Amino acid sequence: MDDRPDNRAQIRDFLATRRAKLTPEQVGLPTSGRRRVPGLRREEVAVLAGVSTEWYTRLEKGHVTGVSEEVLGAVAQALRLDQDERTYLFALAHAARPTRRAPSRRTDVPVPPPVQWLLDSMTLSTAWVRNGRTDIVTCNALARSLLAPVFDSPATTRRTRANLARYVFLDPASQQFFIDWDEAAAVSAALLRAEAGREPHDRALRDLVGELSTLSTEFRSQWAIHDVRIRHDGRKRLWHPQVGDLELTYQSLDLPVSNRTVYGLTIYTAEPGSTSADRLKLLSSLAAPQPQHPADRPR
Repeated sequence: MDDRPDNRAQIRDFLATRRAKLTPEQVGLPTSGRRRVPGLRREEVAVLAGVSTEWYTRLEKGHVTGVSEEVLGAVAQALRLDQDERTYLFALAHAARPTRRAPSRRTDVPVPPPVQWLLDSMTLSTAWVRNGRTDIVTCNALARSLLAPVFDSPATTRRTRANLARYVFLDPASQQFFIDWDEAAAVSAALLRAEAGREPHDRALRDLVGELSTLSTEFRSQWAIHDVRIRHDGRKRLWHPQVGDLELTYQSLDLPVSNRTVYGLTIYTAEPGSTSADRLKLLSSLAAPQPQHPADRPR
């Protein structure tokens, strides 16, 4: 059975959607006449990249055999791809090229104990580790309390691990938890899209995308946009059932745990002295184990 993903279709759709986002004015080209399609024409991208229209048309159809990294880089520059989009394009091109060896498959591995010790030492910040499919692999106590709606969601409780994308797209309650739900949905889909480029042979990932595509019209819409996100940080507004509104700063970092596996470490914290910091401290106290009363201790 052929287990190779349809990289040609992914390359075609990705390049076409990036091309549609640009206008001639943005890239310094003259505008003339009525345009039948939004964005740049293929011949305009070819001019910007320094290649022939026929060659670029062939590339946009997914034919990447023999294409050098220099030429791919020129196309990425012509389309003004950001670093994440550029990385994604190169990953798609690499996966589409024929190889004699069977592709290596990423396997999830346990988080080393020192990493868990690090997470547990953070008492005023939420910290958790996720894989590329947005499964939560492990976390500290405060993250377990902050993300209780995710862990306890009907969309994730039947699974081995809580999954952020399933929660966002399959649990209507996520629209209350994530105050800026549209942004959360866009980021979740973009993270999965980027992972699909890095790990095109991950069957579990393809199953997840298929499940979300079947059950969520919102996911199908986001997936069709072909946006990608690899590294992300910023501010997140949440509504927690125990402490109310929270505005947190988050940072996501790569966490290599083996030669083959790289997880993502995500840390949420609050601005010192803010209302959100006070509420995060309250949530931390609620998450902390309570000391036993002497009368309750076993004898």
